[in-house]
Amino acid sequence: MNIFYVDLRFASLAGLESTTTLLHLNGNIMTIKIGDQLPAGSLAEFIEVEAEGCSLGPNTFDVAELTKGKTIAIFGLPGAYTPTCSAQHVPGYVAHAEALKAKGVNEIWCISVNDAFVMGAWGRDQKATGIVRMMADGNAAFSKALGLDADFSKYGMGTRSQRYSMLVVDGKVQQLNVEEGGGFKVSNAETLLAQLG
Repeated sequence: MNIFYVDLRFASLAGLESTTTLLHLNGNIMTIKIGDQLPAGSLAEFIEVEAEGCSLGPNTFDVAELTKGKTIAIFGLPGAYTPTCSAQHVPGYVAHAEALKAKGVNEIWCISVNDAFVMGAWGRDQKATGIVRMMADGNAAFSKALGLDADFSKYGMGTRSQRYSMLVVDGKVQQLNVEEGGGFKVSNAETLLAQLG
């Protein structure tokens, strides 16, 4: 990947606040970090039961609106129904949901580059309905905005999400755990729970 640095002398011209910002050549800011606000974007969720302001089926939500005034545990993963995601990642957050909520977490989101229909079906299979919100990032737009997208083309999966977890308070990232090399060591529910103290 080609990268370059923007010097402080040119930061104001680019509308940047930090003294040194690492950028892709296409101009997208690199991976989100602790202290950053979540980028603007939307996610879709398949609604199983009628709720105020929602209809049955796929609903699209503005991330900024949905995170306002809330503490949210978010975890991202490469894909619905994939082995580690199904056997460990989602089940861990389902199992520890009550413990996370006891530490002040209002909602738990799973974000994957799949459509809302697939995420809804996977949530049912994982017994996650009503526990973990299965959020679809169908075109990987939000994952790219986070700088947490990954190229899975060699597996026939196109652009997907990296595996990560984060704690978001009122739209701002308070904790961030990004896996390296396809591992599953730091994005699990247990790690995030320990970080909550």
